[in-house]
Amino acid sequence: MPGTAPGAPPETAPQAGPGATPGAAVPRRRGRGGLLAAGLVIALVLLALLSAGIGAYRIPTGDVLASAAHRLGLGGAPLDRVGESVLWNVRLPRVVLALLVGASLGCAGALMQGVFGNPLAEPGVIGISAGAAVGAVAAIALGLTFLGNWTVAACAFAAGLGTVTVVYALSRSGGKTEVVTLILTGIAVNAFAGALIGLFVFFADSGQVNQITFWQLGSLAQATWPKVLAVLPCAAAGLLLAPLYSRRLDLLALGERPARHLGVEVERLRTALVLLVALLTAAAVAVAGVITFVGLLVPHLLRMANGPGHRFLVPGSALAGAVVLVAGDLAARTAAQPAELPLGVLTALLGSPFFFWLLRRTRRRQGGWA
Repeated sequence: MPGTAPGAPPETAPQAGPGATPGAAVPRRRGRGGLLAAGLVIALVLLALLSAGIGAYRIPTGDVLASAAHRLGLGGAPLDRVGESVLWNVRLPRVVLALLVGASLGCAGALMQGVFGNPLAEPGVIGISAGAAVGAVAAIALGLTFLGNWTVAACAFAAGLGTVTVVYALSRSGGKTEVVTLILTGIAVNAFAGALIGLFVFFADSGQVNQITFWQLGSLAQATWPKVLAVLPCAAAGLLLAPLYSRRLDLLALGERPARHLGVEVERLRTALVLLVALLTAAAVAVAGVITFVGLLVPHLLRMANGPGHRFLVPGSALAGAVVLVAGDLAARTAAQPAELPLGVLTALLGSPFFFWLLRRTRRRQGGWA
């Protein structure tokens, strides 16, 4: 936030006043973080239940809980044949996939902003999303089917990881990576990826163009349990590893030189986190297409609510990202029934005005950008 480094540790926040007890602000901030985390968990559970029941075939929340209890051997009762099929083969895979994709994008956004020390950073900056899009579009346009229904997702995942590897390699000089060089290289790669996508679209037939367009707009309409199982290992690994870097991200927010004096191996930390961001983002894009603004705005909202400390910000962004995407997917399915809005379009429509407001608010508080 203005006047404070994006990843500064909570202990560096000013005290409430001259007579404040040293460190008194920290327990309050931590207590607020606990309440916020509890609120996010409750919101996620309620949204998941609503999303599982709402749709063309309505299922009351009580029936959803009864069916889940029956499946877990805790009593309850199964629904009728159609209800069980809709709930377990259509709705729940979509809810779980939204949760995993949202958590991955939110967490990746928090890590990116911490690595770059810039609240405007998000996973797309270094070309991960664009690279994954090139892989998926190429698979569709060329008619590749070597992995059956998994071909597009596998190509997107491999291309996303490959792109970030290339960007990072091109940004290194003398064993070091400059953040500015990394960002500028990512911008160039994004432009090149956009040109490749345009070229593939030009040579694709009308059916392939429709498929490419739908994939680029982002959607969870094709969610299945196999897709959930495909993204689960990458998402789980990334989400479990990310909080382990929270303290070092707080130290990095003080500046590279102070962080080195405090024992942080900055280059190794940056390499590890960029690869972690690539893993989370490429997995999410591979199964859901390009969904924008989640990784940018979610960490901002939490930073406004609870401060910049990464001990809460990293796992909190995962929770909040899951909440945002489950809610967004529910809105995409129901806002224009029987049609379905593309999820990526919806997040951009809602995220862009908020981002403009955030920019104006930041500029007004700082008295300009100069």
